[in-house]
Amino acid sequence: MDLMLDGKTALVTGSTAGIGLAIARRLAAEGANVVLTGRSREKLDAAAAEIGRSARPGVAIRGVAADAGTAKGCAAIADAEPDVDILVNNLGVYESKPFAEIADADWLRIFEINVLSGVRLSRAYFPKMLERGDGRVIFISSESSLMIPTEMIHYGMTKTAQLAIARGLAGMTTGTRVTVNTILPGPTRSDGVIDFIRSVAHDPHAPPAALESEFFERMRPTSLLRRMIEADEIAALAAFVASPLAAATNGAALRAEGGLVPTAA
Repeated sequence: MDLMLDGKTALVTGSTAGIGLAIARRLAAEGANVVLTGRSREKLDAAAAEIGRSARPGVAIRGVAADAGTAKGCAAIADAEPDVDILVNNLGVYESKPFAEIADADWLRIFEINVLSGVRLSRAYFPKMLERGDGRVIFISSESSLMIPTEMIHYGMTKTAQLAIARGLAGMTTGTRVTVNTILPGPTRSDGVIDFIRSVAHDPHAPPAALESEFFERMRPTSLLRRMIEADEIAALAAFVASPLAAATNGAALRAEGGLVPTAA
């Protein structure tokens, strides 16, 4: 299937690893020019080299070394790349922490990184999309936006906030070809997620397969998939939502969480 992304420019935050890297790689393979963001130039260069191996010929891949989790970093990104066709707000952090131990600083830090990064970059690019009547904004949220995890309530709060922001922006796109959507991945395989699973396991030294099995049995028992989602599986959905073929999908919260969230949620 041709996703008709040739010549489009996509900016993906948090794109040197995990879901962000997978999305950037898939968009480049579909013909989009890709702008990576991250704090480390070394990691940006490594990600660009990896993406380049599977990118469609002629695709441009470049990186902006800036921290999208800060106002200064977002401003630097917008200065370096003043206009994009596709914005993927993927940057996010999480941690397991008992509610009574989540200090004000923790709430503010995770809100700024997970929520304000997308707000700031959308503020930079979304009005330009509306002016030309075309564009895509995608927020990478989580199933935790609907089923708030008791072990990281502050993280769940930020993912729910993304749903509200995306839906509000979508309401401003009437009569244009601009869409704003949210993708809700379930637990997705990455080094960080494996570390998280170890942190909540009865035996953190158990083999990876045993850790994964226990996690779904004890902490995510409603999952129908009963395994970690692969980042490329999320990237496939993101690439479709970014394409002109998804023109009728707007203001949607698209679940890719392995059936973890009950239908009524």
